[in-house]
Amino acid sequence: MKELKFHGTSIIIGENSIEYIKNIEMKKVLIVTGGRSMFDNGAIDKLIGILKEKNVEVHIFKGVAKNPTTEVVKLGIEEMKRVNPDTVIGIGGGSPIDAAKAMALFYEYDLDIEKVEGTTLPQIRRRTKFIAIPSTSGTGTEVTRASVITYKEKDIKIGLKSDAFIPDYAILDSTLTYSMPKEVVAETGMDALTHAVECYINKNIDEFTEVLSEGAVKGIFKYLVMSYNGDKKARDKVHKYQCMAGCAFSNVGLGMAHGISHAIGGKYNLSHGLLNAVCLPYVLKFNSKDEEVKERLKYLSLQIGTKDFIKEVVELNKNLNIPLSFKDLGLDEKEFFQNIDELTENSLKGSTRVNPVKVNFDEMKQILSCIFYGNMDL
Repeated sequence: MKELKFHGTSIIIGENSIEYIKNIEMKKVLIVTGGRSMFDNGAIDKLIGILKEKNVEVHIFKGVAKNPTTEVVKLGIEEMKRVNPDTVIGIGGGSPIDAAKAMALFYEYDLDIEKVEGTTLPQIRRRTKFIAIPSTSGTGTEVTRASVITYKEKDIKIGLKSDAFIPDYAILDSTLTYSMPKEVVAETGMDALTHAVECYINKNIDEFTEVLSEGAVKGIFKYLVMSYNGDKKARDKVHKYQCMAGCAFSNVGLGMAHGISHAIGGKYNLSHGLLNAVCLPYVLKFNSKDEEVKERLKYLSLQIGTKDFIKEVVELNKNLNIPLSFKDLGLDEKEFFQNIDELTENSLKGSTRVNPVKVNFDEMKQILSCIFYGNMDL
């Protein structure tokens, strides 16, 4: 027996769908966002304008950088206590939305975010509505029950999970993606592809999530390079496919690429999507020792019109100007291998626990070494 949760997030799609905010009842809002991009492209001004027309009191918490830390979340909680909003809007990439999720939960419950690892979090959010407006096409966080936060003292990213993180509304306004820099299109798009592929080969896959993840794989392969090159229709398509991948993996789980990405990202503060892109071919090669995974990858190869799915992922990375190894990312060789035992231990945590092929410490250490040097002989 298996319980599927296709959560009650209302998903609003299409150009200028941010206007839907007019239909949501609210009186006092805290907007959580990142740096300059949402201001520079006019999204924040447009959002504030819509809210002001409704006579909504608006407050802004800005400056959430990539890989949001517990320190940032705690600052946001203090701001929420000062403002006492009835609605939280996370707008921007996955980082401000994940941070906003954590802020809303820990605002409602008197818990120390530094001490909740491994505990069961509260599952209900009552004090605030939550609206997610993604401006990048990759994380799927607008429909998931996860919030990924960096714990700097431990040099690791941890995926907190709770039904209380599930947004009430996800607004997929493709116009917000038009100003994405090419490298962000590439990295977030490969993040979405990694979600879809790791979900598709996961042992927990079922008929419902199979349709979503397979569709996302095909759609991302079809449109991502076009999106990278500025095609607006393609950006709209990828924006929807990454959300489909989010709906799928939220029910199934991910795998080793994400486990490694969280470990390396927590240590070196690198882009999550970029690390997933680099790791994915190596992880798929390792997982191909499992016959069921091998057959699933063969099927995906047929769906995208190629003979070798893993080679096609590598070619996609090349077409998106994504480095193919940790060394090419600029990581220092000496420092990396001085830390490799710690990185190995951390890579075995999180999503690696549901990887379709079990991996031990020595195998993970070899995998990390192979990814560092670009060696596919796994």
